[in-house]
Amino acid sequence: MSALMKPVHVVGGGLAGSEATWALANAGVPVVLHEMRPMVKTDAHHTEKFAELVCSNSFRSDDWRGNAVGLLHEEMRHVGSLVMASAEPAQVPAGSALAVDRDVFSDAVTAALTAHPLVSIERGEVRSFDALLDAPDASVIFSTGPLTSPSLADSIRNLTGEDSLAFFDAIAPIVHADSIDFDIAWKQSRYDKEGPGGDKAAYVNCPMDEAQYTAFINALNTGAKTEFKDWEKNTPYFEGCLPIEVMAERGPETLRFGPMKPVGLMDPRVGKRPHAVVQLRQDNKLGTLFNIVGFQTKLKYGAQEEIFRMIPGLQNARFARLGGIHRNTFLNSPKLLDGALRLKAEPRVRFAGQVTGVEGYVESAAMGMMAGRFAAAERLGRPVEAPPATTAFGALVAHVTGGHIGDGKGSFQPMNVNFGLFPEIAAPTHGADGKKLKGEDRSRAKKLALAERALGDLAAWLAP
Repeated sequence: MSALMKPVHVVGGGLAGSEATWALANAGVPVVLHEMRPMVKTDAHHTEKFAELVCSNSFRSDDWRGNAVGLLHEEMRHVGSLVMASAEPAQVPAGSALAVDRDVFSDAVTAALTAHPLVSIERGEVRSFDALLDAPDASVIFSTGPLTSPSLADSIRNLTGEDSLAFFDAIAPIVHADSIDFDIAWKQSRYDKEGPGGDKAAYVNCPMDEAQYTAFINALNTGAKTEFKDWEKNTPYFEGCLPIEVMAERGPETLRFGPMKPVGLMDPRVGKRPHAVVQLRQDNKLGTLFNIVGFQTKLKYGAQEEIFRMIPGLQNARFARLGGIHRNTFLNSPKLLDGALRLKAEPRVRFAGQVTGVEGYVESAAMGMMAGRFAAAERLGRPVEAPPATTAFGALVAHVTGGHIGDGKGSFQPMNVNFGLFPEIAAPTHGADGKKLKGEDRSRAKKLALAERALGDLAAWLAP
């Protein structure tokens, strides 16, 4: 490690911390990466590896031309993302989505960080800001994510004078592939959409008729749920990751228009679309594990086994992991952070990842990349320039640092990347054949125009 330059300290070895560390080290800035596991465990992690995936194994759509998260994937590749580079050899079939074998992925991230000559790894809990802010030129990135330890969370509150907001994030169960009954279930991607390798059968589908669906909804509504502690009560859920039973409580048809929608699928046994469908997605590279898509839950373990075995095709399911639930915390970032992700009350401190108020693996990693680049530029005496708001990177940074309008009451909630965060564009109104674009065709043309503008503006931002 260079004796001429003080290191930047990165606290937390999740996706955001890993990307922040990688961005700093590759810019020539020494880094000390602090990770409390395995000395201090969390309710969701099972290993001491960096970038461990605890909820889903999917990074969602990889289609940059028509999907904002796919565009974020592409931007991250252009900027040298460690997460994207590690995902490639770990990829498992998932249609047009990018899903990975969890162990292969986190092994790759861990190996890369461990081998980098400018990265020093320190295991143990950082309990407060004070230990790392020992000099006027100290620089710290906190990327402890939704499972920030109580002592560090207290330190954040003491420094900011602002209580962190919180929501629940639930974990979906995983089943052993050889326990799925393929006399009932079948493999097919929705609308037979091809994945990267031409695969049209990336998902396992378990069909339900109307009577089976009704019985399943009733079981979800009456099943035993986890009792929350007093400090967890009245904490809002993130709408993009609702527990399956919470969705069921909203009405009998909610799931049929959500994760159990049957559109684009045909039951080969009867030659027609089922009333409802439960989908499973491959969870590891060997294809021996599948997770139940959208089935994050707060049901008690016994209730999960009983209720989920009501699903046709899963009547003999063996569970490699049952679902769970934990509380996530995030900052009121528009009030607390500046445009370079620095804490206004203490500019030597940056925040990155999900704790800033982005939602999703890829978004969290992207914020880690930005925090790392900002801190590297500052340490190297270069201008700290935010990415253009027309890019996916810029749209996320703008959202968490002041682009949020809210509900008129000043509320701030986590957000996935989406094209609604991007500045408007004059999209094509006519196709190459001269015909006027309408409906879905016009929407696709606008998304493509937004994506092409983003990649062009990103290239200009990255140019020396």
